[in-house]
Amino acid sequence: MPGAHLPARVPRIALVGDRSPHVKSHVRIPLLLDALAEQDGLVLDAYWIRSEDAAEPGAVQGFDAVWLLPGSPYASEAGALAAIRTAREDGIPFLGTCAGFQHALIEYARDVCGLARAAHAENDPAADTGDLLIAPLACSLVGHEGAVRVAPGSLAESVLGAELTTERYHCNYGPDSRHLDTLEAHGMRFTGVDTDGQVRIAELPGHPFFLATLFQPELAGDGSRPHPIVRALARAAVMRAAVPARE
Repeated sequence: MPGAHLPARVPRIALVGDRSPHVKSHVRIPLLLDALAEQDGLVLDAYWIRSEDAAEPGAVQGFDAVWLLPGSPYASEAGALAAIRTAREDGIPFLGTCAGFQHALIEYARDVCGLARAAHAENDPAADTGDLLIAPLACSLVGHEGAVRVAPGSLAESVLGAELTTERYHCNYGPDSRHLDTLEAHGMRFTGVDTDGQVRIAELPGHPFFLATLFQPELAGDGSRPHPIVRALARAAVMRAAVPARE
């Protein structure tokens, strides 16, 4: 009837990555989506988008959130970077975990900081060492769990509700410190470090929700209770979906 209140549409989330039953985080996603709906009332309409498909123009436009998942090397580095850029420029809530974190830094370095040759060692093992933004870790973090100290007043701290957290990893690559000052000078904020001071969380102040973590919050616990970061992304998607579309 005219003037009746219509329920907000179901938020749509793009899960960008090359889905595989052999990637533990990919297997966890359906469990987490179910838990978000059942425990928190956060119902999301999820679409898996292969990295190659993400390279198509407008692939993630119109979504209410983008989650760039682990599982590198991606079939298409260009697709992963395109999804990040769209989310960053269009103000779409974004979460990048593990490889998603690594590629968020690469995209920002290339498209914002002018570091056109910024490279990921896994994608480009022949790259000049001076161009490596993402390099092999001195010690693998595959299967590792460790403490992360979070900056007060950051998005990460507001989401986690604490300045110290223990998180799980599954990676062999991380940021090379040589270029991080340049990213910071152009607006990226590094808001989480491990016990050795190595960067583990990045975010973009001024963006509705842009968070990237080298650790994998989707691996927390047994998957029956969403990690606060996953829950925060879902809430950001709900908020975006509640905003009336512009004419």
